[in-house]
Amino acid sequence: MSATPQTVPPASTVEAIKEKARRLSILSMMSTTAAGSGHPTSCMSAAELMAGVFFYAMKFDPKQPNSNQGDRFVLSKGHAAPVLYSALAEAGVFPESRVMTLRQFSSELEGHPTPRIPGVDAATGSLGQGLSVGAGLAIGARLDKSPTRVYVLLGDGEMAEGQIWEAAEFAGHYQLDNLTVLADVNALGQSAPTMYQHDMDVYRRKFESNGFAAEVIDGHDVPTILAALDRAKATKSKPQAILARTVKGHGVDFLAGKEHWHGKPIPKDELSKAIAEIGPAIQLPPDPGKSYERASLPKPPDFPAPAAPDYNPSKPVATREAFGAALKRIGAVNPHVVAASGDVKNSTFSEIFGDAFPDRFYQGYIAEQNLISLGVGLQARGKVPFLDTFACFLSRAYDNVRMAAISRANINLCGSHCGVSIGEDGPSQMALEDIAMFRAVHSSTVLYPSDAVSAERLTEAMARRPGINYLRTSRPKTPLLYSNKENFPIPGFKVLRQSAQDRVTVIGAGITLHEALQAADELKARGTNIRVIDLYCVKPLDGKTLAEQIATTGGRLVTVEDHWPEGGIGEAVLAALAAAGANLSKYRMLAVREMPHSGKPDELVDAFGISARHIVGAVGGIA
Repeated sequence: MSATPQTVPPASTVEAIKEKARRLSILSMMSTTAAGSGHPTSCMSAAELMAGVFFYAMKFDPKQPNSNQGDRFVLSKGHAAPVLYSALAEAGVFPESRVMTLRQFSSELEGHPTPRIPGVDAATGSLGQGLSVGAGLAIGARLDKSPTRVYVLLGDGEMAEGQIWEAAEFAGHYQLDNLTVLADVNALGQSAPTMYQHDMDVYRRKFESNGFAAEVIDGHDVPTILAALDRAKATKSKPQAILARTVKGHGVDFLAGKEHWHGKPIPKDELSKAIAEIGPAIQLPPDPGKSYERASLPKPPDFPAPAAPDYNPSKPVATREAFGAALKRIGAVNPHVVAASGDVKNSTFSEIFGDAFPDRFYQGYIAEQNLISLGVGLQARGKVPFLDTFACFLSRAYDNVRMAAISRANINLCGSHCGVSIGEDGPSQMALEDIAMFRAVHSSTVLYPSDAVSAERLTEAMARRPGINYLRTSRPKTPLLYSNKENFPIPGFKVLRQSAQDRVTVIGAGITLHEALQAADELKARGTNIRVIDLYCVKPLDGKTLAEQIATTGGRLVTVEDHWPEGGIGEAVLAALAAAGANLSKYRMLAVREMPHSGKPDELVDAFGISARHIVGAVGGIA
């Protein structure tokens, strides 16, 4: 790290930080013992680091702990939540007595941090994601031209996660010098010593190889910690890593450096003995029960209507290309939109946005887990992130999406190249699980456009909508179905073919909607009319209105989708109809049921049972 000389903090400052660290350790022990569960020893190894950050390095307003005017802190080792809660209490965010409600049903202080708690920007109970969140916060601050710094506390156990190094590569590549990592290297994991234990040089070399300014320190020596934090602030053009050699359970002889204490509170009959080893006990009044849960969470900012789509009705356009065009239109009227791509910007067409707004576009490279958590950090700073990759590769970042939902995050994901209709690339590139994945995520919206106009309008809707928004786009070019002025409410669907003589309702989306329209033409020529519905919004789904449409065709229904049958459009429709109390007389679900392989798109759509020919057959079987 930079050798720039630093002013030595006065002895009074050092003693004040030591006292804060002592209190953080004691409060962590007390709260976990009261809760009967938790991770006190993981808190005690980090107490001096936390005290140094919160009470020396950070610009922090306890009245506005999530303010963009202050610095930000991410506890990546989320199981050490009690030491974070203790720091927030010591800083004045809520009374110390509130810490004693840890893990209670009535308390906002959960077992692992969530943004319900003032001062927390992201849920970090799943290890390895905090550095990515921190990188997103740091990018957001840079875009705002803000002096905000971001501090991330890592545990050495979680540094076995590959995502940590995805995030480190990203931060180093973009020279995020407003990002400081503190690594609590206590050498003990949950069940055994960590991979490198106290071989600190390994960690130093790893961070330095990713472009960090890194130094190794004694993580319990307060003057050394404060000097390292000063050096971090003075470092330019590089993120910083302060690698602290610590002891798990530091300060208490029967805990310090001992295995098999992870996740175990100190028994009540031994608590006073443990506290006595650190210093005077802390007397707290009973907590009055007042909740300090955050009253509001970030919401996507409103913005003026962008320019309308402008497509030639006679020219087919891929929905993935329309996504990129929509981002550019939205970006022109919403300066908060930021896009990042998993090295597929020329396939998802987010490069259209990147070319127009290069300062708001980031190459995420082939690191999908970092890509998603990066968006969580960005939105916590008020940005509107759009993150794209091939839909199949979002499966490797599913835990990140799940954690984004727990974070109450507002992120927009585009997954392209869905289903067998991508053609020759073969099954490793074919997303056939993604609808099921995203339907299962709390607060998610799942959108599946079938033409360029709907793709653009739905992309705009995502930018205005809170929660986890997923847009499923297709590789092939498809004909225009709608005028440039058409709107697409959420929830909603479009009826594209209907008559008083309709015998069966057919529901499709994306490629299969075009197959359904072809089937409708063929069946009409044979004297059978069908109703065709474009289910552009798969979740949320208006089951009552959908049931009314199906009732007009005698309760006869065919669903067809470029997806496995499990968890896809068919099951979504059935669940919504059941909730609406609808009755079906006859039903057929067409979906991909065999493992696909390479071939031309039309060949595959037909071979795997979702083409117009199969729709005609299914209608004939129930009409």
